[in-house]
Amino acid sequence: MNPKTSRHDDDAALGDDTVFRNMVRYEQQLPVHQISYYLCGELHEPQYYTELFYTLRTSAETDLIYLHLNSSGGDFNTGLQIINNIRAANARVVTILEARAYSMAALIFLAGDELIVHDNCQLMFHTYSGVFAGKGNEQQAEAHAVGDWFEKIMRRLSHPFLTDTEIDHILKGSDLWMDSDEIAKRLTRIKRANANAQRKAAKPAGKGKAKAG
Repeated sequence: MNPKTSRHDDDAALGDDTVFRNMVRYEQQLPVHQISYYLCGELHEPQYYTELFYTLRTSAETDLIYLHLNSSGGDFNTGLQIINNIRAANARVVTILEARAYSMAALIFLAGDELIVHDNCQLMFHTYSGVFAGKGNEQQAEAHAVGDWFEKIMRRLSHPFLTDTEIDHILKGSDLWMDSDEIAKRLTRIKRANANAQRKAAKPAGKGKAKAG
C-alpha cells in the first residue's frame, strides 16, 4: 500500500528551479451594443418617443446608449419621462451636448451617466411655463402643486451642477445661460469632488490600540 503524498511533499519535489505555471487567465467576451439617438429640435408629446423609452428600459449592462442633444426644450412630460428612463436603464447612458440644450433639454443632458460637451455649445436653465384652466380655486391649487413639484425636480436633477443659490434664482424667474467653457469647468469640478469622496471612502478605518486589562 503506497502512502499518500501530501501537497507539501509535492511542492518540495518540484524544486526551487521549477517555474510556477498555475496562474490561468479566464476571459469572458460579452457583446457590446452601441445605440445612438439624436434629440434635435423641439421635444414633442411622449407618444413620439416610445422607442427610446423601450430601448432604455430593456437595455443590458453591456449596452452603451448615446443621446446627442441639440434642442431648445419643449414638452416637460416628455423630458421627464426620458430622464426617468435614463435613470432606470441598465445600460451606461452618455449624453452629448452638440449645440444647445435649453430648458428641459438641459436637464436631460445632466441626467446622463457620462456627460460630454463639444466646443461652442450652450445650456440654458429657466423655470416652467404653462396655462391653467378651471375655477379660480382650482387654478390656485394646481399652480401651487406644480410649483412645488417643479422645485423638487429642479433641485434633484440640477444639483450639484448648479448651486443652491443659482437654483433659487431660477425658481424666482431668472434665466441662467452658460457656454462650453463654463460647462466643462463645472463638470471637471464635480468629477474631482467625486474622486476625492471615493478616495476618502476607500481609506481603511484606523485600528484601535488594545489596552492591557
